[in-house]
Amino acid sequence: MQIDPLQRPLKPADLPLERLAANANLTEQDKVTEVSRQFEALLLRQILQEAQQPVFQSSLTSNSTAAGIYRDLVTEQLANSISKSGSFGLAKTLDSQLNRQLRPRPANAEGRPSPAASPATTSRGPTAAPAPPRRPVHLNVRPHD
Repeated sequence: MQIDPLQRPLKPADLPLERLAANANLTEQDKVTEVSRQFEALLLRQILQEAQQPVFQSSLTSNSTAAGIYRDLVTEQLANSISKSGSFGLAKTLDSQLNRQLRPRPANAEGRPSPAASPATTSRGPTAAPAPPRRPVHLNVRPHD
């Protein structure tokens, strides 16, 4: 009698980014979902680190190396927990946008993928050239005296 070895199902969250892209057992959608989640966790880590920076230096807070390492570990775990819960929402939005780009375009009559609709063409034919890209607006904000 032959018994197959027990294998734990592979979860994308268990893989580092370096091995995630090369893994043939995961679908492209799984890879994109995990990369989106990890990007959200990275962004959350940066936000949380900035939020923990003291405004005023105090003798009551420890600036030791051990305290810094502990703070970084707590921040990393908190960011990963928030990201895995899905409550922040950035990963879901990014995932849906990236998966939309991965989907194949519907084929036209000749069997070739139809080109994306450009802003210069409509169903009635060509229109005016698209507007040039907008330049960024810089606001000069001065504090009240």
